[in-house]
Amino acid sequence: MAQSQLQMVAEWERQKEQKLVQDFQLAQQFHQDNKQKLSGLENYRLDYLREAQLRAKQGVGSVIFGQHQQFIGKLDKACEMQQHALNQAMRVADQRRMQWMAQQRKRKAVEMLLDKQHKAKLRREDKQEQIMLDELSLQKFMRK
Repeated sequence: MAQSQLQMVAEWERQKEQKLVQDFQLAQQFHQDNKQKLSGLENYRLDYLREAQLRAKQGVGSVIFGQHQQFIGKLDKACEMQQHALNQAMRVADQRRMQWMAQQRKRKAVEMLLDKQHKAKLRREDKQEQIMLDELSLQKFMRK
């Protein structure tokens, strides 16, 4: 009975590990998505900055130049916010990885205990079988 209860615990631990693996994979994907968004924003900022510099060389009014500078400031702020989101996503992914690894250790411990119990049961059965064979041999010897 204890064996079947331990098997149920092992199955439950496997299911928890699978859930944590999925959570970790989702967190990794979210981190990767945020990384791509930041890269896209930075590239757009650089392209816009180059274009604004070209226009400035061609001569633009102070109002237009101010608008360009204001928009570049907004892009800087967006990059800063995206960097913050990326850092947060990385922390979450690391946290999920640690949870998964801890759960993996739990599962392995339960499986090791199950294996130990199984081996002990096999040893008991082998011992019982050996006792029965010894008894049969003794009975045969006694009959002669």
